[in-house]
Amino acid sequence: MLKKGSKLNSILTGTCPRCQEESMYVDKNPYNIKNIYKMHDNCSHCGLHYQIEPSFFYGAMYVSYGLTVGIGIAAFIISKVIIGLKLNQSMITIILALVVLMPITARLSRNIYINMFVSYNKDVAKK
Repeated sequence: MLKKGSKLNSILTGTCPRCQEESMYVDKNPYNIKNIYKMHDNCSHCGLHYQIEPSFFYGAMYVSYGLTVGIGIAAFIISKVIIGLKLNQSMITIILALVVLMPITARLSRNIYINMFVSYNKDVAKK
């Protein structure tokens, strides 16, 4: 499932989508808010330029929207249906879940978006 070469490996680990050898981010901790979006310009292993075109990662906002909607729905189902909280408490749970998971959502959306356009290349990974 998370073996090298799978898109899921690159998405969840934040590694280069072409070679999956190094992290795309300067700081691997997404909760370091100051460096949440700081990325290396290129992969030091395969040379992939992460910013494929100017403003490339603006498209990741659409992916982020989908992720946050999914998180909101999951938080509502868990809090209202499974735990049985009141509607006001469920709304607070949704807001808290979205705020706490925002750094992870931001990184995941970028990882998913770049993996839509760049595929793993085992020949480049062997270098």
